[in-house]
Amino acid sequence: MSHSVYITGMSKYLPNRAVGNEEMEDYLGGVTGKDARTRRIVLRNNGIASRYYALEKGGEPTHTNAEMAAEAVKALFDARFGPKGLQLLACGTASPDQIVPSHAAMVHGLLDTPAIEIASFAGSCCASVQALKLGYLSVLSGNTANAVCVGSEMLSHWMLAKFFQKEFDNEQLLSANPMLSFDKEFLRWMLSDGAGALRLENRPEGELPLKIEWIDIRSYANEADTCMYVGAEKNGKGQLQGWSRFEPDEWLSKSIFSVKQDTRMLGERMLRHGIQFAKESVQARQLDIDSVDYFLPHLSSELFRQPIYQGLREAGIHIPMEKWFTNLTSVGNVATASFILMLEELARTKPLKSGQRILLFVPESARFSYGVVLLTVC
Repeated sequence: MSHSVYITGMSKYLPNRAVGNEEMEDYLGGVTGKDARTRRIVLRNNGIASRYYALEKGGEPTHTNAEMAAEAVKALFDARFGPKGLQLLACGTASPDQIVPSHAAMVHGLLDTPAIEIASFAGSCCASVQALKLGYLSVLSGNTANAVCVGSEMLSHWMLAKFFQKEFDNEQLLSANPMLSFDKEFLRWMLSDGAGALRLENRPEGELPLKIEWIDIRSYANEADTCMYVGAEKNGKGQLQGWSRFEPDEWLSKSIFSVKQDTRMLGERMLRHGIQFAKESVQARQLDIDSVDYFLPHLSSELFRQPIYQGLREAGIHIPMEKWFTNLTSVGNVATASFILMLEELARTKPLKSGQRILLFVPESARFSYGVVLLTVC
């Protein structure tokens, strides 16, 4: 039996207080004398003015990823929908606290729920869209009457200076001008922490439920090499080698567990595949793009705003800028949590009306995956 699926609750958890651009090194630390210059260049392009870290100044952790995710889930519970009624927990993250147990198992362990179905999605920005689709399909099919989907990140813990210092010290022995490669330093100034959660039910409960019309997800890994990666390094042929291929002392000397981005691939590949997928999805779903009232694209950087707008327009998908809603500049790039944080802020700050349509667009650069979601305000 088929059911409709509704988002009946949205929540967020942003750790500690907002961190301004000039404070970032107080939390992450500095690796080279050129850190400040690189930071200014990256921040000038990405447009981020503040973000949140699960850290104290000096780099001492204040939360785990699972703790932030659990706090976001707890914020969904109320007198009508309590923890004892939850049937499915689906979690997505790029930065789990450990390899095993799964991230969802660790989050579940922090919640006062009975034994429930869980699922973990690993990856990058699309991991929570994948979690959302599982929850959507579960409720749609009648497998469960409800689900909670979570996106959370604890990326700052991976970007602390101490994890790069060994590599920099080795470079000093070999070069008069030692420096970290830009693909490693770039993301230190791009990513941040936080969690967002969505409650799904088979009835339109609450003040302003959103009906999920459809969710499309596509991977272009068959056409593209790896662009963003953690726990690996590219060899001389550009092939990705996982952490187990390296000796333990290389894990630090090569910063194997740092977040790296091949910026040479990023712009051209991200736009090409993203525009292609958006066009195919809109056509296959026969979506009248003029019927969309709000467009929520996950932007990793403000640098991509105009190219995405222009690319969509040239593909016949013209969404005027006044319909765009993002919060990158104030919340930062929280990877897989970002689209939930945008949606939560939109619902909280804008006068949404019944019948309005919200289109979500989530690109992921790891190996070029994308998600598109259409919602209708009930």
